[in-house]
Amino acid sequence: MKKENADILRQMVRGRYAQAATAAGCGCRAESESGCCGSGTDATDSVNRIMGYSPEELDSVVEGANLGLGCGNPTAIGELRPGDVVLDLGSGGGFDCFLAAKKVGDEGLVIGVDMTPEMLSKARENAAKMGATNVDFRLGEIEHLPVADSSVDVIISNCVINLSPEKKLVFEDAYRVLKPGGRLFVSDVVATAEMPDSLREQAALMTGCIAGAEHVDRVRSLLEEAGFQHVQIDLKAHSKELVRGWFPQSGAENYVASADIVAVKPTVSA
Repeated sequence: MKKENADILRQMVRGRYAQAATAAGCGCRAESESGCCGSGTDATDSVNRIMGYSPEELDSVVEGANLGLGCGNPTAIGELRPGDVVLDLGSGGGFDCFLAAKKVGDEGLVIGVDMTPEMLSKARENAAKMGATNVDFRLGEIEHLPVADSSVDVIISNCVINLSPEKKLVFEDAYRVLKPGGRLFVSDVVATAEMPDSLREQAALMTGCIAGAEHVDRVRSLLEEAGFQHVQIDLKAHSKELVRGWFPQSGAENYVASADIVAVKPTVSA
């Protein structure tokens, strides 16, 4: 993709998520003005359960941290260990960062990176309310992470990488910052079939997790080309229900699915 087009798409995504940071979260719904998932509603609770969050996890964070913008629970995909340094790509209001912070403990650290200043401010406010001292929120793009080489044990991300117009760069930079043996645990949307142009061309869908989704085989190839090994992509059983809820009557659930993605940086470079 040309740099000019990539920058335009980033601006679209940044605008959408700036709006989400200052209003109720609407998940991946296409209607930018929709009050689609008001806090505390039965619908919101149902979606959170579908994505794999326990009631205890949902109750453990301050109101406003969970904006309903994900498609899974990356902190539940693989083990987070006490003392781990965890990096969240596209950390939003900080929800998954706070869950990860509890698992790594005071001796660990969770770094959240987001390109939207409004999201960063919200996450820092939430951290202050929670007294979370082992989290660090940084402004940056996930293609160009403000993180040192080989400094991270685990990377997590929740329905964000699909929004990037340069996914190859995302996976390459993720590989760069992981320590040898580091793990990648990602919840994301992937394409399972070729989408009609009528779906892919809508800007609202682009910033709502659909049009930017790469085919599952392409995601695997990009990870392996970046150097990752032991790549696993598990399409989730809840996908159709979740996607159908985002875009009712669009048929989008026939073309995309939510997936848990796992990969490992080898301990010795090939």
